[in-house]
Amino acid sequence: MADRQEKRRVAEVLAKKRKSRRLLTLWRMIRYGASNFTRNAWLTIAATAVMTVTLLIVFATIVSRGVLLQTIDEVSHKVDISLYLKNDTPSQTIEEMMSDLRGRKNVREVSYVDAKDARKEQIKQQKDQATLEALSQATNKLPATIRVQLKDVKDTSSLEDFTEHNSQYRQYKAREASFKGERSQALDKIKNWVAIADRVGLAATVVFIVISSLIVFNTIRMAIFTRKEEISMMKLIGADRNFIRGPFIVEASMYGFIAGIIATVIGIVLMNILRQPLKNYGFSIDTMLNGAVTYLPLVAIGIIAIGILIGIVSSYLATRKYLNKV
Repeated sequence: MADRQEKRRVAEVLAKKRKSRRLLTLWRMIRYGASNFTRNAWLTIAATAVMTVTLLIVFATIVSRGVLLQTIDEVSHKVDISLYLKNDTPSQTIEEMMSDLRGRKNVREVSYVDAKDARKEQIKQQKDQATLEALSQATNKLPATIRVQLKDVKDTSSLEDFTEHNSQYRQYKAREASFKGERSQALDKIKNWVAIADRVGLAATVVFIVISSLIVFNTIRMAIFTRKEEISMMKLIGADRNFIRGPFIVEASMYGFIAGIIATVIGIVLMNILRQPLKNYGFSIDTMLNGAVTYLPLVAIGIIAIGILIGIVSSYLATRKYLNKV
């Protein structure tokens, strides 16, 4: 029994020593990596600068996509489909048709505009003087309108079913429903912009990730050959391969860490600077900016994590290829 307790005690002591040794090894790798980071200032600045640009492009791609999607949502709330009715349509019939529409899937909101209000709106929207004079002198009444807002403006199947099968609508229909309009066309354009922004952003991100990876790769390669005597000595005394590789990975991770902080700060500042100019063109980034500021720690962690990942992968590939040649 005593022997068993003694063995357990020895095992616990050895486990503590191994843990202490691992922590000491990790601390040394971090310290050597930080020292290597400051050795060649120009290479460090170049690698950090390119990685900062890369992370800024990632940041800008995410923000631009969010802004465009938000714009689509705002425009889609303004897009409505008009169902034109004869002016002698009974009020009860109109209420029944509106009730039918409200019960259909994909319908967000239903409203009614009578002929008099439709005329006023038409006059208010017209900017051409000749058209305004014609409207003011015209005696023909504009048709009453049921306006329908959809949750998804591209899915008009429920409305098409209503216009084809609702007997009341077919009886009092003044003219064909407007399933297309200027706002819908504007929505199509913005969706095309989102697709283009996605492709351009992805292409730019990939290109700069490759460039920054190559620069980090080359920086670590040069560092390996610069310290080949140190590495040879470490190999001779039996240093573990991971211990030799560790400082280089720490060094590259520091590029990503610092670049991530710089990119986050620059990104937030640029959003503040561009907020008003973009608003003048109809693009509001207030929601994205408020979200970025509110969740700044998470945003920074995400950008920094991407930078560190690029550094780790690049340095791992460089050490894997060149450590054996030293």
